[in-house]
Amino acid sequence: MSGTQTGLRREIRLFDATMIVVGVMVGSGIFLVSGDIARTVGSAGWLLAVWLFSGLVTLLAAACYGELAALMPQAGGQYVYLREIFGRLVGFLYGWTLFTVIQTGTIAAVAVAFGKFLSVLLPSISPDVFFSLGTLPMPGGDIELGLSDQRIVALGVVAVLTAINLRGVTLGAKVQTVFAVAKVAAMAHDLDSRTTQVEIVSKLVDVSADDSRDLGIQWDALNLQAKG
Repeated sequence: MSGTQTGLRREIRLFDATMIVVGVMVGSGIFLVSGDIARTVGSAGWLLAVWLFSGLVTLLAAACYGELAALMPQAGGQYVYLREIFGRLVGFLYGWTLFTVIQTGTIAAVAVAFGKFLSVLLPSISPDVFFSLGTLPMPGGDIELGLSDQRIVALGVVAVLTAINLRGVTLGAKVQTVFAVAKVAAMAHDLDSRTTQVEIVSKLVDVSADDSRDLGIQWDALNLQAKG
């Protein structure tokens, strides 16, 4: 028994790990944030420039994380890095903040985005609240609490993916790989069909603008048509 090794088992393959990173980077945020950025900068060219600059900054951050992971190859990620650099208190606070606010908020936002964009394919999935629990005052306007078709879809997605990950990291990685490959294949299809970058951005902006109108935000129309 003295020779028995304890610790986490390494079950994720290199390809699955790569697809997890791809899935994190190519997420719903590109569909939600692009419209707001385009409205601010005023043109598709500047929007692409912002994406390029953000990509370079992200690449530098990834290089830093790679160095930290090589120096501290332990399970825990950012928690371990903050604990070793700034002390146990900072690591403890980050861990609880990640659990109660950061990661949970991200999961909720992505699930809501999934419900909203699924309604584009299935218009019967309505954003209208049919079971109201009151309103929540916010700086950008009151938010109606309660249930709608889109919110039920979001709750269902969170429940299903939670159940999948509870079954084990291997199954969760496989599901993530399937979705990541689907994203890359969809983008490759767009490029293969000679869809210009400006047309892609215009589509994203149109969807984001529709989504924002659902939230009651008045947006000016953006004309991002490609010029020959």
